[in-house]
Amino acid sequence: MGRWEPNARQRLERAALASFVEHGYDATTVAEIADRAGLTKSTFFRHFADKREVLFGGQDMLAGLFRDAIQVAPPAATTADCLAAALGSAAVAFTPDRHDLAPQRRAVIAANSELQERQLLKRARLAAAMAEALRARGVGDVPARLAAEVGVLAFSTAYTRWAAPENSQPFAELAHAALRELQASATTLGAETGARV
Repeated sequence: MGRWEPNARQRLERAALASFVEHGYDATTVAEIADRAGLTKSTFFRHFADKREVLFGGQDMLAGLFRDAIQVAPPAATTADCLAAALGSAAVAFTPDRHDLAPQRRAVIAANSELQERQLLKRARLAAAMAEALRARGVGDVPARLAAEVGVLAFSTAYTRWAAPENSQPFAELAHAALRELQASATTLGAETGARV
């Protein structure tokens, strides 16, 4: 492919993930990624601040999607409705054409403790974005934080299921199912605790 061809960001992302899997995250350089994609280092840096951003560059987009979906939910929407809307909005980032990248991304992060820490920070930022949007709707601080943590757990559960090689379900379906499971688990949690005390 020529350097002028479109989809440079996607080409760089695919090249980076393949190199990370083959050679390890730490051993892969930006120059190697760019060369593998048939692009230049300067093109890489037009799309990503560093090689870590190949793995986490969508964080701001997801936080914005979550925040916007909660903000535009109907006034009568419950907190659970807002979480469902937020999770559903993320489906634009998890399309069938990106499905094959998910197992590579998960393997790279699992093999590197620094990246695992970054993943935890990403989840915390997503939860903060949801909690902030819920508070703006008038939800109290503690309920907003709790709901946001449930939302992030539903999101990460859905992502794990969506990323499975054998999965063919759309992300939104998996996310809504995960949210319903967590809501059901939370309902029974109090009953189980009371029975044991």
